[in-house]
Amino acid sequence: MSPASAPDAAANALVIIPTYNEADNIGRVIDLVLAQPTPISILIVDDNSDDGTAQVVQEAMEDTPARIDLIERGGKLGLGTAYLRGFRYALARDFTFICEMDADLSHDPDDLPRLIETVRTGEADLAVGSRYVGGVRVIDWPLSRLVLSYAAGIYTRSITRMPIRDVTAGFKCFHRRVLEALPLDRVNSDGYAFQVEMHYRSWRAGFEVKEIPVIFTERTEGQSKMSKAIVREAALKVWELRLRDLVGAL
Repeated sequence: MSPASAPDAAANALVIIPTYNEADNIGRVIDLVLAQPTPISILIVDDNSDDGTAQVVQEAMEDTPARIDLIERGGKLGLGTAYLRGFRYALARDFTFICEMDADLSHDPDDLPRLIETVRTGEADLAVGSRYVGGVRVIDWPLSRLVLSYAAGIYTRSITRMPIRDVTAGFKCFHRRVLEALPLDRVNSDGYAFQVEMHYRSWRAGFEVKEIPVIFTERTEGQSKMSKAIVREAALKVWELRLRDLVGAL
């Protein structure tokens, strides 16, 4: 990991991008983020990819060292721990606007300024890039995947009462005060469950959450990380969160 200084007031946004075998996509993602009119720094958290993902990032760092950083981990440790590592990195370096984004181009980097601006202006403490506000905004998903995702939202809302339509969204921007207030050491979920848990904890802590409509496009390169285990974890996590909340152990 290269040393990084604290950002100045004009460039205090960071996007955290976990990677595992995303060499075909990550260079393009980095270029698109750096091209945004809003100055955004990038942190890649790579889980020991064997396809050269870290090397692609290192080459990009040579051209723009002040805006890109890389954390290389020793194995496939999971999405949740990758984001938690990124959150702690961001808080330690005084970033104010801390974003999450996938590495596979399913999230459009052009939407990052809208998410950041929603938080910067005080409209929300957490801006969520939502596939299900103002209609269904998903491109190239098979019907089975769409039904699963949409049903997951209904299931989760019915149990948690959380007023968020895209409960598993992984494209968002936090104000640092949200992450400072949450007990990150208690967050122990992964995959979709991690996103549900962060949304639920933020909402229950009293922070304003706003969904911003975005278009989600299925990846064209690489392989999806979706698995039955990820779905099962998310299905069980909502009950755990609700029960912990009811007994005051959230």
